[in-house]
Amino acid sequence: MANQNTPWAWLGLLKWSLSYSDGTVPSEESPAPMSDEDKAFLEKVMKDGIVDEGERMKEILRHLTEYLDKVKISTEAGGSVATLEESKAEHPELEEDGAVELILELRDIVEQIDYARAFSAMGGSQFLMGCAAEREAVPRSIRSSCLGALATLCQNNPPVQSDMLNRGYIDFLADLYFKEFSPLQSGGDVDENDGIVQSRVVQALSCCIRGHAAAEKKFCASVNGRRVIESGLGVHTKGETLPEPPIPLKKRCLFFLRALVTSDTADSARVGLFEPSVRHAASHFLDAVEEPDAEIREMTLELLDVLMKQKKNISAVCEMKSELVGLGIRRIKELRGMEGEQREFASVELDQWESFIVELARAETGTLGQGNEGSAGAKDTPLLLEC
Repeated sequence: MANQNTPWAWLGLLKWSLSYSDGTVPSEESPAPMSDEDKAFLEKVMKDGIVDEGERMKEILRHLTEYLDKVKISTEAGGSVATLEESKAEHPELEEDGAVELILELRDIVEQIDYARAFSAMGGSQFLMGCAAEREAVPRSIRSSCLGALATLCQNNPPVQSDMLNRGYIDFLADLYFKEFSPLQSGGDVDENDGIVQSRVVQALSCCIRGHAAAEKKFCASVNGRRVIESGLGVHTKGETLPEPPIPLKKRCLFFLRALVTSDTADSARVGLFEPSVRHAASHFLDAVEEPDAEIREMTLELLDVLMKQKKNISAVCEMKSELVGLGIRRIKELRGMEGEQREFASVELDQWESFIVELARAETGTLGQGNEGSAGAKDTPLLLEC
């Protein structure tokens, strides 16, 4: 896990890895040598793969370490103007915007699974996590870009997902999500009121976990993990000071929620753990007056429809059957009454409502508890409301 007790250790690890791949002697700040297997794999990809991509990845990382060294020097010197200018004179070629562009290019490279494994083997995940966690020193745009690259690194890549799980990064990311609500000691460059970093954290979590049975199980069993989704959907008390989640964050959490409760490894107990989130979405994201974003309405309908069809645990939805049917009938009438482009735009939502209403009609009273074993207590107060 990124060691917050040793600030900037992640930067030292990456510098050492780059030094090794150049054939030079490892620096004294090396935290631990790579295994023979990792070394062999890294050398194979860098030498026998698409050479230009491998060399470009190392070149990008060298530029980023130089830039972050400049940030580190400035931070450790208290951010004095003289020190910052001195550092800029030493590394004049890269600033914040340029660093972001390089991370985006790096993201495109690690989208290839072999380079993702190579990057992970040389300490890339530690670098991205550590950089994303440096709230006081690293600009928010760079931290957000690192989380986006981390998501690409992990997606559909079981070896990297397993590495993230074993390093404890799932819990680390959940903690990072909530730290974004805390004010920066330095005052910060921009207030986190648009949810950009938090949306990226959820994206990274989703890519680290989806499709990996052990990672899904660990996240779903984690109170803090489930609180991330509840928070991102807006499951708050009236007196809570947390802001209403922005639309991108809601969408990320809805997508992640659907993946977890409809996964092949999901069971009744897992669906029961997320009942507060499912109830909240069903109560607040279907009415076009309350939720004007069409995509969020469509995502919610898709979630509820799949839950009903899978019948792993449908009690939460069935207990809202009367109000959902009433809302659905009114909405279907509105959608059918639309004409032209408006009707075409609403066609997806109309199809989803019609399918969902059919599933609700098929749900008999005797099936409310179907597959509901192990969900006792799931209908209690949401986790966020217990805090």
